[in-house]
Amino acid sequence: MASALAAKMGLNSLRRKQARNFNVRISTMESDMEFNCEVKWKGKDLFDLVCRTLGLRETWFFGLQYNIKDTVAWLKMDKKVLDQEVPKEEPITLHFLAKFYPENAEEELVQDITQHLFFLQVKRKILEEEIHCPPEASVLLASYAVHAKYGDYDPSVHKPGFLAQEELLPKRVINLYQMTAEMWEERITACYVEHRGRTRDEAEMEYLKIAQDLDMYGVNYFLIRNKKGTDLLLGVDALGLHIYEPDNRLTPKCSFPWNEIRNISYSDKEFTIKPLDKKTNVFKFNSSRLRVNKLILQLCIGNHDLFMRRRRVDSLEVQQMKTQAREERARKQVERQRLEREKQLREEAERARDELERRLIQLQDEAHMANEALLRSEQTADLLAEKAQIAEEEAKLLAQKAAEAETEMQRIKVTAIRSQEERRLMEQKMLEVEMLALKMAEESERRAKEAEQLKQDLQEARESERRAKHKLLEITSKASAYARAASAHKTNPLHIHDMPADLSFSRENLSFDFKDTDMKRLSMEIEKEK
Repeated sequence: MASALAAKMGLNSLRRKQARNFNVRISTMESDMEFNCEVKWKGKDLFDLVCRTLGLRETWFFGLQYNIKDTVAWLKMDKKVLDQEVPKEEPITLHFLAKFYPENAEEELVQDITQHLFFLQVKRKILEEEIHCPPEASVLLASYAVHAKYGDYDPSVHKPGFLAQEELLPKRVINLYQMTAEMWEERITACYVEHRGRTRDEAEMEYLKIAQDLDMYGVNYFLIRNKKGTDLLLGVDALGLHIYEPDNRLTPKCSFPWNEIRNISYSDKEFTIKPLDKKTNVFKFNSSRLRVNKLILQLCIGNHDLFMRRRRVDSLEVQQMKTQAREERARKQVERQRLEREKQLREEAERARDELERRLIQLQDEAHMANEALLRSEQTADLLAEKAQIAEEEAKLLAQKAAEAETEMQRIKVTAIRSQEERRLMEQKMLEVEMLALKMAEESERRAKEAEQLKQDLQEARESERRAKHKLLEITSKASAYARAASAHKTNPLHIHDMPADLSFSRENLSFDFKDTDMKRLSMEIEKEK
């Protein structure tokens, strides 16, 4: 029982301890932070803790914003955090944002952290089109944003496509032209290249100097109605109050600079702006929402106080901050110059090193080439020696062949001489043969003539033979007749003297017959000769 009671008392004590604290998440433009706060803390306690954590001293520009229903509100500094209309869920989410804007960023923003937070907030408002920005200015601002993030342009690092994932231009500007992402990147990079040598802080300040000249820069717009019930827009900024048409946030219908406003009063949802010039009519307007009216009043008071503060001598704190800032900038300038010199010297050393490396590589290449050339020379020398040996052997062989050729030539000469002698003898023989042939031709012709003559003689002999045979035949027939007569008159010799006279020629005819036989033999010899 006692242990249960002790546990219950411990639980109650823990609950009381937990009830004395609450968690808050502070969301800045680049990071989130969580704090454990005491219940009794006022808005200023939490705000100062956040500023100390960020190292921010120019606190008058900033505030803690939270969302409530359909509008926004700023945490009051003099009131407890939990007593205000902040979200009840833990951790309570608050946004650390710039509440008031400077007239001249270069002169008023002293700390780098202040400048950086303003740069991030203005950049987001331009991209979300809460601040209207022309296309040309959008490209230039995008180039400074790229420089603030990436530093100096380096073509070896910042190659085409390095901005593909970056959100740099308002969608309205992108949709206004028929250009691809690559074409936009090319235009932004062309401006980015020209910013070489600037630091990140300088690039952010150049961004703010361009942005502060835009028409909607630093203006908070609220929907109001005038006495006639006409819908208008009220613009509150660092220079004063401006009245706009609902569909035109760029050019105000009329303006009330802070130095020309005598008093701003608020009563029962109605605002009254009283100018210093009493001849100028008083402007009255009203808003139906109480929270909006409170917010308008806060912004009017805060911007007016800053407007008057700028026109007074700076406080000691601000003077000290500006002195420290100037010294810091001077130190950074000296440091940057030193770094630039070191960078230049390093680049020169790197160039010299690169040149030496290039020269070394060149010498190594030359040495390698020389070694290769030497190796080739040695190989060539060996090859030439081998070729020389081969040439020598070939020379010996050629000399031997030359000797053989000389011997052969001598032999050929001898052979040629012999051939000439033989040719001469052959020619002589041919001449003799020709002479012999000529003689034979003549002899043949002579023999032909003789043969022809012999043929004629033969013909004559044959004719004579034929006649002789004929005569012989006649004589033979007569002889036979006479023989028969002789046999008949054998017994009667007296009848012999009665024979014809032709019988007395028988001996002559026989002798003639013998001559015909010689003629036949001669004819046969002539035929043989042919």
